[in-house]
Amino acid sequence: MNSQVTIKDIAKALGISASTVSRALKDHPDISRDTKDAVNDLAKRLHYKPNAVALSLKSSKTNTIGVIIPELVHYFFSSVISGIEDVAYDAGYNVMICQSNEKYEREIINAQALLSNRVEGALISISKETTDYAHLLMIEESGIPMVFFDRVPEGFDSDRVIIDDQKAAYNAVCHLIESGCKRIAHLASPHSLGIGKFRLEGYKDALKKHNLPYLDEYVIVADSFDLAAIATRNLVQLPTPPDGIFAVNDLTAVGAMKTLQKMGIAIPDKIALMGFSAGSYSDITTPTLSSVDQHGYEMGIKAATALLERIEAQRSGPGETFYVETNLVIRESTKKI
Repeated sequence: MNSQVTIKDIAKALGISASTVSRALKDHPDISRDTKDAVNDLAKRLHYKPNAVALSLKSSKTNTIGVIIPELVHYFFSSVISGIEDVAYDAGYNVMICQSNEKYEREIINAQALLSNRVEGALISISKETTDYAHLLMIEESGIPMVFFDRVPEGFDSDRVIIDDQKAAYNAVCHLIESGCKRIAHLASPHSLGIGKFRLEGYKDALKKHNLPYLDEYVIVADSFDLAAIATRNLVQLPTPPDGIFAVNDLTAVGAMKTLQKMGIAIPDKIALMGFSAGSYSDITTPTLSSVDQHGYEMGIKAATALLERIEAQRSGPGETFYVETNLVIRESTKKI
């Protein structure tokens, strides 16, 4: 075992996270002296050695940055990539794009591909299946700077570029309420994702603000076109169906819209619809879709800029959080106030 000891082995033995072990080995200021001593003592006793192949990546410059995204089909992620590429190419960097297709195992392969291709930095938005971050720790251990955007994991001292999902969801649901909706359903993301958790909290905040009850049967995990179709049929068949639906993304909202139309339910007169991301889908639907604009292009610019500052040593120290502002785009799928 001695020749194969990893950061995860040390973390498991000490009952702490692998990211804490990684930072302790690097003498990070956020880690206590006792923890550092315990980690280093155990690492010495187990003859832990950093990954030699990963460390060798520091010695050669490729002028390539890697990007891991969940799905290219989403307008939001394609617009983020546009922002990343504009910044990267202007700075003389190539961009290697990998798609996890919302699969944890594929995300691991993506991470290994970035290492094999000796990228100098990584921009990552995790899949909805990802709850184990060993593959991301492998990138961190190699000394490659990472910036997480939109969907960010916990426990990493890396830069993050995000929106205030809770506030954005709150504003979206408040619009539905202020336009006359009293029974609002939420088609949600899995709660393992931060965006899913915070958008649900924003939904709850808006109901509470307007003295409307939270009903479990109105909240369904359905974050794709097909899942939205099933969830919408179930919602409409409730004894008291909703008069508004807040969807976690635009593709989900479109799935709900098409289902309502097949059932002959008028939008927004019977049920109003609010999406999230204000992408290309929202412009071409009939009726057009009200949505939250996440400004993906701006997120891509901020993420790439933050990463290049780390690569080129223009900025050091602990990871920072950068926010992108959002706004509501009100179209035909919600009632006018």
